Amino acid sequence: MERIDIQTYIVRCGEVALKGQNKPYFERVLAERIKRALRKFEGVSVQRNEGLIFVRLSGQYDPESVVNEISRVFGVASVSHAVETATDIDIIGEEAVAYMKFLIASKGIKTFKVEAKRAFKAFPIESPEAARIIGAKVLIGCKVLKVDVHNPECRLFVDIRKDHSYIYTDKIAGFGGLPLGTNGKGLVLLSGGIDSPVAAWMMAKRGMLIEAVHFHAYPYTSERAQEKVLELARVLSEYCGRFRIHNINLLEIQQQIAEYCPEDEMTILARRFMMKISERIAVENECDMLITGENLGQVASQTAQGIVATDQAVSLPVMRPLIAMDKVDIMDLARKIGTFEISIQPFEDCCTVFLPKHPVTKPKIDKILASESLLDSEMLIKRAMQAEEKIYI
Repeated sequence: MERIDIQTYIVRCGEVALKGQNKPYFERVLAERIKRALRKFEGVSVQRNEGLIFVRLSGQYDPESVVNEISRVFGVASVSHAVETATDIDIIGEEAVAYMKFLIASKGIKTFKVEAKRAFKAFPIESPEAARIIGAKVLIGCKVLKVDVHNPECRLFVDIRKDHSYIYTDKIAGFGGLPLGTNGKGLVLLSGGIDSPVAAWMMAKRGMLIEAVHFHAYPYTSERAQEKVLELARVLSEYCGRFRIHNINLLEIQQQIAEYCPEDEMTILARRFMMKISERIAVENECDMLITGENLGQVASQTAQGIVATDQAVSLPVMRPLIAMDKVDIMDLARKIGTFEISIQPFEDCCTVFLPKHPVTKPKIDKILASESLLDSEMLIKRAMQAEEKIYI
């Protein structure tokens, strides 16, 4: 009978492991998210067992690409490509020898250390003794190797369990967090800048499903600027799954503000309109909160007083996951998730249209409300929403 090649991956849960009585629910959602992330591979089996998730693929695939897909799933603490074997010390030893011969040939490994863990307590050999026996078999089978217990080139992990045992060397870190869909849904105000994609990613990492609203000022802003936002959304979808962008043209509102309101209040007033429109979209699409990439003191509209003035425009809670982060840390995270190089492309967004020379940094809410009263806000909001374009990523 022809042998069917099976690749096995061990997935360790992050905070999911701390969820007490809700742990099975979180594990079940995480397993489903992993299976969905691997849908381009054939013969995928995802099973939960004693706090771990075991992924098996029938066929030969590049382990690095499989690990990369799994490690992107929120809720995954780490993942290992493993050799699955019978729970028998002699068979484990034979598989360990074969595995180390592969590493010697492919990576030139010369020193190693065996670390055994006996999860199956009925197994007659305790962990330290199992490690010693397996290490001895490897030394006999691989003459070029030496043991180095302090600084080995390779740590050979052996996980001894009831039905099967597992041999692996690497624990590839995931992003941790919580599985998507376990913590409500939020609407992110997604611009083409560095901050808002990172804010969306951070909330998704906490288990929140994401929708997005993007404000533009076409034709003052270019089609290429909108395509830039779609590129950012495509990167986010690799982590957040499929989501929807609500595209809103803010130009008429900005023109009305520029004509009837004080110039220095332009940014704050436009921002308040964005929040009001976003709140209506959020309510219509059953989102629990708004999400922004605002960072305290970063620009004129993001002073404490500016944030208070924009928050006053809505009743939904507004999440600002970047509020106290240093810009350099936000940029580092943007690079890590793959949005930075897209965000720095030089295409202007609507916030740069009608930008005042000296924007107010400490707006007074009574003055802002007085300026808003000069506009037919309800009409402007309805007209903007009637022209809404929905894009599915």
